[in-house]
Amino acid sequence: MEEGSRKVVYAALAGNLLIALSKFGGAWYTGSSAMLSEGVHSLVDTGNELLLLYGMRRAQLPPDSRFPFGHGKEIYFWSFVVALLVFALGAGVSAYEGVHHIRHPEPMENPLVNYVIIGLSMLFEGASWTVALKEFRKQKGGQGYIAAIRRGKDPTTFTVLFEDTAALLGLLVALAGVALTATTGNPLYDGIASIAIAVILAATAFWLARETKGLLIGEAANTEVVEGIRRLISCDEEVQRVDEILTLHMGPEYILVNISLQIAPQVERARVHEVFDNIDRRIKERFHNVRRVFIESQNAPVSIQHPRT
Repeated sequence: MEEGSRKVVYAALAGNLLIALSKFGGAWYTGSSAMLSEGVHSLVDTGNELLLLYGMRRAQLPPDSRFPFGHGKEIYFWSFVVALLVFALGAGVSAYEGVHHIRHPEPMENPLVNYVIIGLSMLFEGASWTVALKEFRKQKGGQGYIAAIRRGKDPTTFTVLFEDTAALLGLLVALAGVALTATTGNPLYDGIASIAIAVILAATAFWLARETKGLLIGEAANTEVVEGIRRLISCDEEVQRVDEILTLHMGPEYILVNISLQIAPQVERARVHEVFDNIDRRIKERFHNVRRVFIESQNAPVSIQHPRT
């Protein structure tokens, strides 16, 4: 999964960098406000991909004395920062440019250049969007798109997918603004298009922030994992009852599990350690993202940690 997510981010990085340069060149040549807003949007997206790559790299750092469970949540933090940047820089600058262009309209020169750049941008952006969509479909399995986003624990893929979708919508708006301005000769449409792009980016940023907030605070594993662990333990004849299973995602592929159970009364005290070891082993064999398991028994004078990774 990590390799696929990294491929998506690299594809988006390359596409956004080329698109940003093209849009800025077109905005400078034609004086289009909407094109300038789109250039800022692509530049912000380029910076976002770099932040995501940095977060993925930081998330791979091994545990240490200060972070005993590793640095997996770094990817959640940097994904949240990306959402803030989309709002503050992307939406903010686009809104400013739109208002400025409405208050101080300037005629658009050589709109044909904008058409060419928008067409190329849609081609590059569409290629990046296709890569992100294919990887997202692979990760979501049989879930619906909205459910997969809400339950997904790897924010990199859906972050890029959101960005690319917003970029394609923004390009369509920019195309409409350029076309209306060129047809009517009224630069007001170009400024309105820039404000519309700001609204798209603000909505995208809000949704990204909402989806990554839960991961940053600490979300439990999906219901299938929790119930699967419960069924696995309940099948053990030496376990009388499973009281509670608490899970926490420390990263996209790192689940911490805390289990409270009751051992059957006939089980000897010396045997309890072996029972816990067997539970630990079977859980990790069944669910590969489970890295740490803590088990405590309510009716045995032992509380065992299983630190194996």
